[in-house]
Amino acid sequence: MYQALYRKYRPQTFDEVVGQRAVTQTLKAQLSGGKISHAYLFTGTRGTGKTSCAKILAKAVNCENPHDGNPCNACPACKSIDAGSCMDVMEIDAASNNGVDQVRVLRDEAVYTPATVKMRVYIIDEVHMLSISAFNALLKIIEEPPAHLLFILATTELHKVPATILSRCQRFSFRRLLPEDIAYRLNYAAYEEGIRIEPEAISLLARLADGALRDGLSLLDQCASASEGNVTSETVYSVLGLAGDRKTAEIMTAVANHDAQTALKLFNDLYSGGKDVSAMVDELTMLARDLLILKTAEKDGLSMISGVCTDEEMKPLSAALSAGELLYMTELLQQTASGFARSANRKLDTELCLIQLCNPALSLDVKAINARLTRLEDRVANGQIVAAAQSPKAAKTQQSNDDEAPPWDDDDAPPLPEELHAPEPKSAPRAPQDGFWPDFLSRVRNVVPIKARGFFAPNGPLHGEVIGDMLILTADSGFVKGIVEDEKVLSEVRAAAGNMLGRPIAVKVVLKGAGGSEKDNGAFNELLRFGQEHSDLFKIK
Repeated sequence: MYQALYRKYRPQTFDEVVGQRAVTQTLKAQLSGGKISHAYLFTGTRGTGKTSCAKILAKAVNCENPHDGNPCNACPACKSIDAGSCMDVMEIDAASNNGVDQVRVLRDEAVYTPATVKMRVYIIDEVHMLSISAFNALLKIIEEPPAHLLFILATTELHKVPATILSRCQRFSFRRLLPEDIAYRLNYAAYEEGIRIEPEAISLLARLADGALRDGLSLLDQCASASEGNVTSETVYSVLGLAGDRKTAEIMTAVANHDAQTALKLFNDLYSGGKDVSAMVDELTMLARDLLILKTAEKDGLSMISGVCTDEEMKPLSAALSAGELLYMTELLQQTASGFARSANRKLDTELCLIQLCNPALSLDVKAINARLTRLEDRVANGQIVAAAQSPKAAKTQQSNDDEAPPWDDDDAPPLPEELHAPEPKSAPRAPQDGFWPDFLSRVRNVVPIKARGFFAPNGPLHGEVIGDMLILTADSGFVKGIVEDEKVLSEVRAAAGNMLGRPIAVKVVLKGAGGSEKDNGAFNELLRFGQEHSDLFKIK
């Protein structure tokens, strides 16, 4: 009869247990030193080795030839326990035997000495499922057990175990296994079973196991059966109904480009191919989460990512999406996934989610607007927003008068504000413009707030001229003007200009008069004005 891999490759000694060295070393030391407790409580998530260690411990305390705390697995006691025929070692599932009557029977039988082995052992799995009355019935025997009795309790929900039970047990916490630990064991099982499996497929299965070795072995068993013992990454994606990292990255790239058509086509192709909708949304959620972690914890984030996509696929996505967008995307994907339980049409829910991700302007939600603003801030900070094209007349004028003259004809010069008119304007000294502006840009670019740095770049959307004790900054658009007029930006500009010229300098920001660039940036201006009026919502700094 065929035996499932997770049962066939269950560890038989403490040394074979993967990823729980702290637990196994302590138990081996207690067994070697003869300092066994009367009650143990093993806690941790599913598939981390709790029940396996309980059975190994039951064998070790009854083994006739133990070696360094490990059972020999060859003596009659070990063999009978492995076969499940030892009447003195009982494994009880509390999920189906959780009543007080069952515990009273256990308590009454526990007082009798073992018939064939040294110690009577009770392994109670999922002990948190016992009723309160059952816990109370169990408490007395755990508190004052006979010398021949050992209790091993296991649970995945420690908070449901009464404190009175906890205080009478030695507690061991089983941690979630690392992907590399799971991959090691999967590789061993595949070798022993003659399964041909690609390294990429092993890594994928180890990630999908989510810290549970039992789940990893079950997934390997399933994929090997479906592929006749030749497992590839594509096999795993196909058998488990997953989209695959390449398709997930392609959908996320379409979202980053605000390309709803491509995102919907990719999704529908996967859906038509039988891919699970929930799995696709989960993969997108994990990818958004990984990108957000890399954005906010660049140095330590690599150790925390799930590995849904490769580093090569994540780099361009990380550069294309802001932290605000990723936070909005993660929350929206989570909301969509949580609604699947009560949804009549998961496909429609996912399509609406993708449309909203690709077009955040469709939502007036504060988080959606904040995502759009952070995208603009990132583009500004990286210098991705370029100046509007100059009119032919202005470009010709600037090319022919590149020394000291301002970049406009006298007829096109914008009127200066009233406070700039000195009593004798012709006598106002002008600073040399050919060397001042490039040097000034190199100094001020590193000190102004990050949202405005992209504007202070050579050939950027901002131009400066010193007239007397006034630095006039000419912005190509109303959007640029609004950002630069922030007092945090102006204070750094005033300080940098004053240090260069050796005297106090005032700063004035004016809008460029030629080219109609403000009209071209109407959408930016409307968004900026909305953000300024509701700054308490967006927290614009």
